[in-house]
Amino acid sequence: MTVKAKKFLGQHFLNDESIAQQIADTLSLKNYKKILEIGPGMGVLTKYLLKKDITTYAIEIDTESVEYLQANYLNLAPRIIEKDFLRYDINEVFKNEPFAIIGNFPYNISTQIVFKTIEMRDQIPEFAGMFQKEVAQRICSQEGSKVYGILSVLTQAFYDAEYLFTVPPNVFNPPPKVDSGVLRLTRKKDYTLACDEKLLFKVVKTAFQQRRKTLRNSLKIFNLSDNLKANSIFGKRPEQLSVNAFIELTAHIGKDQM
Repeated sequence: MTVKAKKFLGQHFLNDESIAQQIADTLSLKNYKKILEIGPGMGVLTKYLLKKDITTYAIEIDTESVEYLQANYLNLAPRIIEKDFLRYDINEVFKNEPFAIIGNFPYNISTQIVFKTIEMRDQIPEFAGMFQKEVAQRICSQEGSKVYGILSVLTQAFYDAEYLFTVPPNVFNPPPKVDSGVLRLTRKKDYTLACDEKLLFKVVKTAFQQRRKTLRNSLKIFNLSDNLKANSIFGKRPEQLSVNAFIELTAHIGKDQM
């Protein structure tokens, strides 16, 4: 059956079978029994997930895509969720069970998908998918990189991030104007933080909002003691700090404000 591919919510539909299979194969399928595919579209990735020895669910907001999936993937049909992932309480289906996330993510909501994954990290041991290349690189980048930032630190506080491969525009319909990148996130064995989580998010976001300034200047809003500000770390810019350094810094700020 031929379907007219369309762009929806910033999504470009993959039409290269070999790449779809490569993406499906990025998941280890360990420590969980269910997969949630976000934005399956016309099912080019879905067909390869359904061949695996694991239960696949799909969440899709586009009615036309849902109708196509229901008609062409009968074994998936009972597990198609016609909802917006960002607004839906997925535990209405998963009941607090662990599951992996995978998808060819719409560019304009991909970072929001990552942040929701971070919120649900207790249930999501693994995450894989395709992003705009520069976003995938940002998520996986290390300190010292020009693209290292908020998304890098907050994701890697809980997950090990791997950039796997680049996908050119010509394998999509319609073709995007940029390359795409596939990554995998694997939850750390110990993903508890040695600092206050909310404070970490605030420190990281505040620091990178003025990334050209030293931490001594960008973190002024925390009214830090002179003793703490004397620490040499405050002479650095945020992109110079590793994820662990941000966690240690946050712990010190937390103690300083007690």
